[in-house]
Amino acid sequence: MSQQNRQPQRQGGRGRGMMAGDKAKDFSGSIRKLIRYLKPFAVRLIIIILIASASTVFSIIGPKILGSATTTLAQGLVAKYTGTGSIDFNRIFSILRTLGTIYVISMIFSYIQGWLMAGVTQRLTYTLRKEISEKINRLPLSYFDKQTHGEVLSRITNDVDTVSQTLNQSIQQIFTSVITVIGVLYMMLRISWQLTIMALIVVPLSGIAAAFVVKNSQPYFKAQQKTLGNVNGHIEEMYGGHIVMKAFNGEERSINEFNDLNNKLYEAGWKAQFMSGLMQPITNLIGNIGYVGCCVLGGYLSIHNGLAIGDIQAFIQYVRSFNQPITQTAQMMNILQSTAAAAERVFEFLEESEETPDPENPVSIRDENGALTIRGDVSFENVCFGYDPNEIIIHNFSAYFAQGKQVAIVGPTGAGKTTIVKLLMRFYDLNSGTIYIDGIDTRNLRRNDLRDAFGMVLQDAWLSSGTIMDNIRYGRMDATDEEVVQAADNAYADHFIRTLEDGYQTVINEESTNISQGQKQLLTIARAFLSDPKLLILDEATSSVDTRTEILIQKGMEKLMKGRTSFVIAHRLSTIRNADIILCMDHGDIVEVGNHEELMEKNGFYAKLYNSQFAEG
Repeated sequence: MSQQNRQPQRQGGRGRGMMAGDKAKDFSGSIRKLIRYLKPFAVRLIIIILIASASTVFSIIGPKILGSATTTLAQGLVAKYTGTGSIDFNRIFSILRTLGTIYVISMIFSYIQGWLMAGVTQRLTYTLRKEISEKINRLPLSYFDKQTHGEVLSRITNDVDTVSQTLNQSIQQIFTSVITVIGVLYMMLRISWQLTIMALIVVPLSGIAAAFVVKNSQPYFKAQQKTLGNVNGHIEEMYGGHIVMKAFNGEERSINEFNDLNNKLYEAGWKAQFMSGLMQPITNLIGNIGYVGCCVLGGYLSIHNGLAIGDIQAFIQYVRSFNQPITQTAQMMNILQSTAAAAERVFEFLEESEETPDPENPVSIRDENGALTIRGDVSFENVCFGYDPNEIIIHNFSAYFAQGKQVAIVGPTGAGKTTIVKLLMRFYDLNSGTIYIDGIDTRNLRRNDLRDAFGMVLQDAWLSSGTIMDNIRYGRMDATDEEVVQAADNAYADHFIRTLEDGYQTVINEESTNISQGQKQLLTIARAFLSDPKLLILDEATSSVDTRTEILIQKGMEKLMKGRTSFVIAHRLSTIRNADIILCMDHGDIVEVGNHEELMEKNGFYAKLYNSQFAEG
């Protein structure tokens, strides 16, 4: 595009990655925002907590019951050895049946809890993706000038998936761990306060170790998510432009750049995983120290204080159960770091500045049936604009174009031709000045109404995956098949479409490589015919077709432009000789205005451009 070289360079997907020492901007803020997203599921979360509590309580009382069986067995063995009795197997089997029933109930509750939690996280994922999708439609084009497609896609896919998966694991695990710690502590105190003190001595050490790991691992998780977006951005760009990349022998450069990004991802990834991997062995070591101390003290208490053998066995199981949720909670905190890093990127995207909202009381340009009522008068009044507010590229632009006029905009690359039509359709807002349609300030119109008035054909033909019929119908979704065919015929596309094996039902692949560039352009022109616009914008619309096809398209364009205000951007000046008005632009300023004959007689800027294209040698 003519202004492309003046637009800001894209950043984000290919810019500076998050370095290993960087920290999350707002960890607690991201978690609070996630909690707000979970509020609609409050009732379900309460049910999950209750079920998790029940499941955990049943699992907690299990060791105590099993200890009773062990004590009964030990007492029976002693009685049998001393000749005072025998082992009461009936009581043991009864205890074991009760224990089995409790564990089965605990398992059922755990399954229900997991099923409900999966539903909550999937609904949360759906909500986030829905909001991101809606957000994309509200973002100004200037945002996408600064971000690669891969970076945006990474936030929609990788980051949202990370939030979903880790929340599904961590929320129910945290609930279960808290309940387990409280329940197990209660059961341990019932058995022996001395053993409980011994077990609790090592808890602060586990907490210190967990805090150390969490603090030092968070920057690496943040860097991992950021660098993953960079890798996705590079892959998306190379795949989308692989023909150009191969044509310029860019394979080695592409591979080197990928390796550089991949190495950064590797560095951040292994450091994040290594730091998080330290959590379990450190806490296990500390827990085992307490476990050994409890065994020694338990033996002493059994001999001197008569503590039952089954209670010692139950207590040892409780020590394991007590340390496990602490370790798991520490691991979950580490996972939450990854969740916060991903959520932070998602919320950053959702909080990006949006385009200026439509006016609360817009001017209506539709009749009672919803049809547009505008004539097509267009005027620019002292328009100033710059993609960067500090670098103005359109300077005090003023012009008036009456209804039905064909306006050609010419000039060298970077003169501001394409920028003018972008401003006309409010893809960007002006720095100053006003654009009027039929005397109405375009800022007083709804964007949808304004853009419905335009038909647009760009030099970069865009088609979506689907049939040719569907792609032409994109210009007016309620059009009949007959209207689609008529539009294709007007654009001189009907003939080549019918030569295809499936005709109008031919499916265009994702990259539109199964039809030629010229054929793609013909389809986009047919789409413009179908939309039946009041105003027309043609940005190098014939740049990708051969001479014969160009002549046919010119005839179709003359029919299409009849009675409509048309803006034609062209580098090939032979295509706009019949234009009513030719605007010659250079560095954002209009340097000449007139028709072809008038401008040639002036022998000025336009004449030099025109003659340079037809000069011999």
